[in-house]
Amino acid sequence: MIEFLNEIVLWWHWIILGILLIIMELGIGTFFILGLGIAAILVGILDLLIGLSFTGALGIWILFSILTIIIWFKYYKETTISTSGQSNRGLDTLGTVSKEINANGRGEVTFDAPVLGNTKWHATSKDNIEIGTRVNIAEINGQLITVEKNK
Repeated sequence: MIEFLNEIVLWWHWIILGILLIIMELGIGTFFILGLGIAAILVGILDLLIGLSFTGALGIWILFSILTIIIWFKYYKETTISTSGQSNRGLDTLGTVSKEINANGRGEVTFDAPVLGNTKWHATSKDNIEIGTRVNIAEINGQLITVEKNK
């Protein structure tokens, strides 16, 4: 069976596979399949330049795929979960202090847009922040939000 594939699968098949995987990625949006597509295109180019057997090309594709996935998770994937296990989507949301916040104490902030389903939150800060001051979220930790003065 493998010998049959050595004659049938040519270099341009790998490039077409890579392009199809990249097109699929456009519809999915996870960027996981993008690495598989890039790996397939690289294998197609290598097969064109040096001529690979199907098993060699398949092995190199698996290796390149693993490398692109490792690179994606190590360097490019955005961290969306905080250390408390909650989403970081509300970070940098602007709000106004409605109850004075003393340094390392609690106060209250009303946000312009809901943060995790609510616009009013108890908040802490490492600085003293007066009522009416514009702030943004620096960290979400459980039911407590840490804010800093908006710059």
